[in-house]
Amino acid sequence: MSSYRPLHDGWILSAVPGGPADVPAPVTAGSVPATVPGCVHTDLLAAGLIDDPYLDDNERRQAWIGRTDWVYRTSFAWSPDEHERTDVVCEGLDTVATVELNGVRLAATANEHRSYRFPVRHLLRDGDNTLTVRFDSAYDYAEERRAALGERPASYAEPYMFVRKAACNFGWDWGPTVVTAGISRPIGLESWSGARLAEVRPIAHADGRVEVHVRVERVTEAPVTVTAEVAGVSAEQHVGGRAAVLALRVPDPEPWWPRGYGGQPLYDLTVRLGPQEWRGRIGFRSVELDREAFGIRVNGVPVFVRGVNWIPDDCFAPRITRERLAERFGQATAAGVNLLRVWGGGRYESDAFYDLADELGLLVWQDFPFACAAYPEEEPFRSEVEAEARQNVARLAPHPSLVLWCGNNENLEGHADWGWQERLEGRSWGAGFYYDLLPSIVAELDPARPYWPGSPYSGAPGQPPNDPSTGTVHIWDVWNREDYTRYAAYRPRFVAEFGFQGPPAYATVRRASSDEPLTPGSSHQKADDGQGKLLRGLGEHLPAPETFDDWHYLTQLNQARAMAFGIERFRALMPYCMGTIVWQLNDCWPVTSWSAVDGDGRLKPLWYALRRAYADRLLSVQDGALAVVNDSGEPWSGDLRFVRRRLTGEPLAKEVVAVRAAPRSVLRVALPGSVVTPGDPARELLTAELDTVRTTYCYAEDTAMAFPEAVYDARAERVPGGYRVTVTAGSVLRELVLFPDRLDPGAVVDDQLVTLLPGERAVFHVTTERELDTGALTRFPVLRCVNERAPAGRAQRSLPARSQVM
Repeated sequence: MSSYRPLHDGWILSAVPGGPADVPAPVTAGSVPATVPGCVHTDLLAAGLIDDPYLDDNERRQAWIGRTDWVYRTSFAWSPDEHERTDVVCEGLDTVATVELNGVRLAATANEHRSYRFPVRHLLRDGDNTLTVRFDSAYDYAEERRAALGERPASYAEPYMFVRKAACNFGWDWGPTVVTAGISRPIGLESWSGARLAEVRPIAHADGRVEVHVRVERVTEAPVTVTAEVAGVSAEQHVGGRAAVLALRVPDPEPWWPRGYGGQPLYDLTVRLGPQEWRGRIGFRSVELDREAFGIRVNGVPVFVRGVNWIPDDCFAPRITRERLAERFGQATAAGVNLLRVWGGGRYESDAFYDLADELGLLVWQDFPFACAAYPEEEPFRSEVEAEARQNVARLAPHPSLVLWCGNNENLEGHADWGWQERLEGRSWGAGFYYDLLPSIVAELDPARPYWPGSPYSGAPGQPPNDPSTGTVHIWDVWNREDYTRYAAYRPRFVAEFGFQGPPAYATVRRASSDEPLTPGSSHQKADDGQGKLLRGLGEHLPAPETFDDWHYLTQLNQARAMAFGIERFRALMPYCMGTIVWQLNDCWPVTSWSAVDGDGRLKPLWYALRRAYADRLLSVQDGALAVVNDSGEPWSGDLRFVRRRLTGEPLAKEVVAVRAAPRSVLRVALPGSVVTPGDPARELLTAELDTVRTTYCYAEDTAMAFPEAVYDARAERVPGGYRVTVTAGSVLRELVLFPDRLDPGAVVDDQLVTLLPGERAVFHVTTERELDTGALTRFPVLRCVNERAPAGRAQRSLPARSQVM
């Protein structure tokens, strides 16, 4: 028997005296109500003691929070019950915590990534009890460990590798420095007698076999009976020790598939020990990793990965609800994504994250939380890493969506290529974790799932980690130094990281900044020389911006084009290349970054480009040929229509080619001679169309094209749920976009980046609950295209000189 009582009420938070000199007096003056689960930042925000850390430059002005020690305290009543044992169960403490009950210290912890359980029945009083959790500064702890163990190189001048905490909490090139503290996950009292289910770890196989590994914690040595049941099949075992394995076999199970390959049937598994019960869901599938070329096979079928990297969706983890995750996952699946890579600078995600992935058929690549630094392997870190890995591998083992464990992000490359070896002078850097400890834990606890030591990684410790010819590659010369057309020079096996920046939605910038007027500097920018790279990245592709509105539209458009260019090149290499994982899907705050969905959850133009580039069927003009990409389960056949046209729409040459692209294949079709070479590159374009899929290809960069000034008729009308905006082209309209969030921050449009030929029509559906100005919906700066007429008054809105960074 057991009972659980959450301890989430009545908490108060106070700063420990003697902290940083810049702690505001109202904070040191007393205590504030605390929300549990929660964190210091959100408690201070709720109490009105700080401004929103995500707005203006509040991040910098609130750095004292991470340098301060904090105490959470609550009182609760307790009466003796019939149980033999009572534990305080802490599912998550962030991070350097000392836990006391009635003045008696239970433990000191220093790991955000694991849970804790402390027996306390001997300390509980009949009546009022006091539970206290003190959080010392993670900065102070990390700097003390650094002084003791010696410096380690990293991508940022922060000590994050010396404490088991999400690295990005210390700031990143897309994230704020908000070093958090608090009771980040549920905390409560569990009372029990005899024995309890300490861990349930099912391993399900594609043929219906299930091995249910059970670990039992005991007060007495009396034998207990454990049962397991799934799909009407049950097993029972008498357990005299502390571990057991129950074997079941489900006849003819329905296989679990990634989205786009089949269904996602999930089976309820129940494990019982007396009245105690564990419930979870499992799926039957196999997963294999092709280690030679790097490719993922599910149920024996190769899967081309259309992936995105996932970062923590908020710096303040307790604010990430299942509903918020469901919204973000819906945005991912709507863009054609089939895999999320949980990046190593974050954390192991919540149960809800993996449950949703199971339900939606989203594959999950899980990095262990190590990123962009040399990590010490000495104690206490080795024991902490082992404990967190064991807990989380066991916790996540039931999920069919999880297809890969990865040892780290970029640490192998850092040691090999970033000058770390000289700086380390023989000190440990994490190799023992990635090549020994972590793979041994995965092999023991989750043997049906592959492990990969890190990314990028070429398959053997002696090989260059970022070699495109084998294993995984990260491509960052594009964005940092090279034009995005350099993607065409790569022939990778699997691209696990590549990206290009763009600003967030206008409404997000407006909410996050009090600047009047807005400038490019109004959007947070954490990347080194980020503003300069944004403008240089426009290159010959797009005109130089003259105003903030130009800058916002053109840099967003350039981000979308850059990533579409790369994805199309790499998808066209299938099956030689078997995956792309875009950096990144989401943001944790309002910032100019590489994301497709900004920090307020709004879709950037990149998202719409991603939806096209990740569609099951894609046409892409490349190197004198057309790639017909068919990543669906059915053949794609028909008449492929090529038309070379003047910009006025007049056809100059037409060709029709009968094609058939087999399922999960790429067919390359040479451009017919009459369309491959234009008569006048500046005044002609090419369209290629198969069924309802069309691609438009310009023979020259936009800045060299002789586009006419845009002529169109645009009309907006109220319809249920929002507005319908119809645009009829009188001339070619290049990359037409609609930004309804400029009128209503909650408005969403169903499409973007539409190129129209003269006489063609596009219909946009705007979802909003507000009444909008229909005229404003159809003109600058809401409705835009590359070749638009310059609006009146543009000179008055010119960028300040300081924003024109080159």
